[in-house]
Amino acid sequence: MATTKYKRVLLKLSGEAFSGDSDFGIDIPTLRRAAIQIKNVMEMGVNVAIVVGGGNIWRGAQAEKDGIDRVTADYAGMLATVINALALQDILEREGVTTRTQTAIDIQQVAEPYIRRRAIRHLEKDRLVIFAAGTGNPYMTTDTAAALRAIEIEAEVLLMTKNEVDGIYSEDPNINPKAKKFDRLTHLEALNLRLDVMDATALSLCLENKLPIIVFDLQEENSLERVIKGESIGTIVTSEKEDV
Repeated sequence: MATTKYKRVLLKLSGEAFSGDSDFGIDIPTLRRAAIQIKNVMEMGVNVAIVVGGGNIWRGAQAEKDGIDRVTADYAGMLATVINALALQDILEREGVTTRTQTAIDIQQVAEPYIRRRAIRHLEKDRLVIFAAGTGNPYMTTDTAAALRAIEIEAEVLLMTKNEVDGIYSEDPNINPKAKKFDRLTHLEALNLRLDVMDATALSLCLENKLPIIVFDLQEENSLERVIKGESIGTIVTSEKEDV
């Protein structure tokens, strides 16, 4: 087995990570490339859990602006994450990765209910676990779900993927090419600067529990494996500047 820096990680896959270059839907080739990277990491002896977003299918914030009740819009968004989770599970299993999907809302015909001890047991048996439906509560983002699940399963790091963005910038680099990239930040700096890392609730959870965050571009070749080996790519957010 290759030498790895982390033994248990939680990977947050946004809805955009499912749609590839499209604005909507699931791009199977993009998902398959991600699945191969995930498989390679698991073969290195790393426990992997994944929280999926649903923005490629449904955006609750936009639906609310269009006149749909916020709670209804958020529950619809949870269902979108279940669709993504099932698609990812199928592709991972076709690559030979034993996978379990757990949902924060009750859909037992297609997935297990979220039970922390069961999730940890799956990881101990070298199964990949996908967490869908966010926290199961409206007004909570899948970023918050990612932070919460990472803490619950005792992950060593929260890996955040961004589409075509290789870290945290002062502004959107796709809009302003002169935006400054940060190689390292503290949780407090990210909160105070109001950077586009994750929502404040999720970031505060990571701060309180000293959970490191690494933001990187999953589309870069072998990027996930490089992160797991401890290479300095993307942006790392830690409780203190000197934290590794």
